[in-house]
Amino acid sequence: MEQSDFIWMNGEYVPWQDAQVHVLTHALHYGTSVFEGVRCYDTEIGPAIFRHQDHIDRLFRSAEAYFMEIPYSREEIRTATLELIARNGLRSCYIRPIAYRGYGSMGLFPLTIDVDLTIAVWEWGLYLGEDGKRDGVRAKISSWRRISPETLIPYAKAGGQYLNSILAKVEAHKAGYDEALLLDHVGNVCEGTGENIFVVRDGVISTPPMTSSILEGISRDSIIKIAADMGHEVVVREIAADELPIADEVFLTGTAAEMVPVREIDDRPVGIGKPGPITKALLAVYEDALHGRDERYRDWLDPVPATPTSG
Repeated sequence: MEQSDFIWMNGEYVPWQDAQVHVLTHALHYGTSVFEGVRCYDTEIGPAIFRHQDHIDRLFRSAEAYFMEIPYSREEIRTATLELIARNGLRSCYIRPIAYRGYGSMGLFPLTIDVDLTIAVWEWGLYLGEDGKRDGVRAKISSWRRISPETLIPYAKAGGQYLNSILAKVEAHKAGYDEALLLDHVGNVCEGTGENIFVVRDGVISTPPMTSSILEGISRDSIIKIAADMGHEVVVREIAADELPIADEVFLTGTAAEMVPVREIDDRPVGIGKPGPITKALLAVYEDALHGRDERYRDWLDPVPATPTSG
């Protein structure tokens, strides 16, 4: 991991190596945390965070789902993040805000335990690699199903829930694939281990709905809006697993991975076995949006101050 100089912890800027928690922190034992993955890009208007407010809002929705009261306002979190990037002198970085139940009590009743908040920023490459974004990845339909809404809360980005994705990711890796695709609890297409999924067939772009246990992805929402602006038909619907082998194109979206074509699923080529024309066209516009080159999406950017605003 590429270290930065400072991490923000409960209102203080702490040197990276000093940002520690107690071994009896509740979240360490029971997974009682919610977090976000956000990115800052070196754009045409300077360093700027992509869809910053949307990520903060989702952090609060996740926290509310698990009865966690974040002890800072949305604006305090936004300001702290911008300041942290400036203090670390970064022009592009990954951002990880995490709210978690801290030290103070054990057991499964969490409501008496304070919620702590930490924000870290560091330079981090793409989750599935630059080669994956350029050439496409090989994926496997996992034997593990995505968590059911009857078990946990799929729309919440909660720490403990990612054991589900870890099992699928390790299974795919051991079998020689780049990524896993999970089905939902009834067998429909859900998502990747850390990405939403889109399927293209006969020019129509489809993506699973919230009822398929997906995380409501911010990158997913961006692609839906960009595709509509480009004149594509986008349908949010349940997607049967047996639609994947006959898709013309498949691609994944997520903050860590950005946008990644899928060239092969379970050893069968998707379409012609390389990124398709709709995927490539969408990716080009999405890249322009991320880096401030398309004025239509400038309001998705939250600029970082040139210098820290406080001592």
